[in-house]
Amino acid sequence: MRLRSIPLRLATGAYIFQSGWSKREADEGTAAALHGMAANAYPSLKSLSPKDFIRMLSMGEMAVGTALLTPFVPRSLAGLALTGFGGSLLGLYAKTPGLRQPGSILPSQEGTPIAKDVWLVGAGLSLLIDALTDRG
Repeated sequence: MRLRSIPLRLATGAYIFQSGWSKREADEGTAAALHGMAANAYPSLKSLSPKDFIRMLSMGEMAVGTALLTPFVPRSLAGLALTGFGGSLLGLYAKTPGLRQPGSILPSQEGTPIAKDVWLVGAGLSLLIDALTDRG
């Protein structure tokens, strides 16, 4: 792990890991709401029960967070995981009605909490570009 990538990996990794950790014991209402939103954007998720979905989401977030926090995971792999995770959230933002202002890519008030996840894609791409262009 390069010294220059430590702050980015610590901040994103801790945030994402904690997000997954907090979903481990999600109640039925939370699981159903998150599953419904995700299944509307990604129809293949409809075949999962809300309980299975939230368990997989929790484990996935903790896996991405762990990859970012683990020093021996290469920047390229950590960046790829982070870019994929952030991209899936932006896909949810793009595909969910009401999250954008009418006729715009700009977020509505309801969409701001998800649209802000664009920073995850930027951080992931930064790790990937850094790994691919590092001549050291």
